[in-house]
Amino acid sequence: MDGFPILSALTYVPLVGAAIIFFWPKASPQAARWVALGASLVSLALSLVMLAGFDTSASGMQFVERFEWLPALGVSYHFGVDGISVLLIVLSTLLTTIGIVASWSSIQHRVREYMITMLMLETGMLGVFVSLDLFLFYIFWEVMLIPMALLIGVWGSANRVYAAVKFFLYTLAGSLLMLVGIIALYQSYFEQTGIRTLDVLQLQQGNYGYTFQMWVFAAFFIAFAIKVPMWPFHTWLPDAHVEAPTAGSVLLAGVLLKMGGYGLLRFNLPLFPDAARDWAPVIIVLSVIGIIYGALVALVQPDLKKLVAYSSVSHMGFVTLGIFAFNAQGLYGAMIVMLSHGLVTSALFLCVGVIYDRGHTRLISRFGGLATNMPVYASFLGLFTFASLGLPGLSGFVGEFLSILGAFRAERAAGVIAFLVVIFSAWYMLWMYQRVAWQRAPGEPPDANDPEAKLAGDEPRPVMGGAEHGGDVVDPRTFRDVTWREAMTLAPLAVLTIWMGVYPQWFMNFLRTALELVAKPFGGIGF
Repeated sequence: MDGFPILSALTYVPLVGAAIIFFWPKASPQAARWVALGASLVSLALSLVMLAGFDTSASGMQFVERFEWLPALGVSYHFGVDGISVLLIVLSTLLTTIGIVASWSSIQHRVREYMITMLMLETGMLGVFVSLDLFLFYIFWEVMLIPMALLIGVWGSANRVYAAVKFFLYTLAGSLLMLVGIIALYQSYFEQTGIRTLDVLQLQQGNYGYTFQMWVFAAFFIAFAIKVPMWPFHTWLPDAHVEAPTAGSVLLAGVLLKMGGYGLLRFNLPLFPDAARDWAPVIIVLSVIGIIYGALVALVQPDLKKLVAYSSVSHMGFVTLGIFAFNAQGLYGAMIVMLSHGLVTSALFLCVGVIYDRGHTRLISRFGGLATNMPVYASFLGLFTFASLGLPGLSGFVGEFLSILGAFRAERAAGVIAFLVVIFSAWYMLWMYQRVAWQRAPGEPPDANDPEAKLAGDEPRPVMGGAEHGGDVVDPRTFRDVTWREAMTLAPLAVLTIWMGVYPQWFMNFLRTALELVAKPFGGIGF
């Protein structure tokens, strides 16, 4: 693999696939699907080769590709990965492939354009994780924004245009703030050294004053906080998730939200350590508020997608809480939460998509009794429900436990509150699962042998779909179980969810040296 630009290859293969579909105007929808799947599979295979060749004992960046691009401006083509980005890259390629498979039959409108958009989004996401030059990073950050807005605005639900515009404006506002921060950082380093550069590793060697750090930290932080999203920058997320097609929700939850946490680890902490220490109390408070707020709002949601969306606000609060604990437990916990959330929440959106395709509604009240006629589906949904609420032995437990432990060591009150809020996660997730999988189906008469139903005078509930579909008739008792294609999208996520819960050390081995460098300016606590 020496000399082979594997990072460029896995980043641009999806773009090549998109170009093939674009310049093949007579391609049938089925041909477009196969080209997109082939490109995503090649990128996935290359990412797995990269993962296999990654040296977990070495510090610094690996698979580095670098050459001067715009030397007069100090811009270079600089790619590289460490233990943080290498796992997020594999997560991105895996979820893109799963998203394309999940869209195989559900997307029938403008299939060629849809597949082009998916592949362009994949290139944008991968470019963000491999870029070590701020100019490149910003290009990929913006490239990623447009395809996701198109996925929501063109292939979304009834209020898709509103959700797409809201997503676009929120993210664009954060991007512009980050651009101001990038320019300020570039100029400050030039004034110190006389060298023009946007190389991230070189900029980390600069000596920035306290006031400068505080302001530029804030510019970067707001951009990444919107993407996480942290409370109170979260309001775009529920609308985007509800209106996005299933694959859009998968990539939004599984990858795009992780870019906020990744940006904090890659830029905010190494570049502005003094500001990070002073901003930490504020960010910890916002994280705890987000954990509580997301859980409480999820508890009252009638819509399945909104419930999962608000649960993301709560779960991602554990990420920022762990990062700004500045210790090993917190940093490990933040990364494991990001990886686990990428697997579990993506799987939950896939599960919502399965029954939405059958019933054309997301209202929890329209479902019930799916464990009877959809036992495989109910098993998958149960697994990911338990992982989301943090059941020991599954991935959700490991990350939240470490984040809470790290927060407890840094700020005891924050750790205690975060621990108590986990109870709410169990409440709203089990409530959802009980109603969808086990509760009596709408229209089904009460069991004649059930004395509680007789005493309650229980009547059959109406068998009607959501208003967004004109009240179409929905009878969950007629739903078929998952197809082989749907099972193929859920099975890899189930395996990884169990693997991460049972043997998290495998994942932590990749993270150790990278997180040590992140924690070094803060005393390397716990490493």
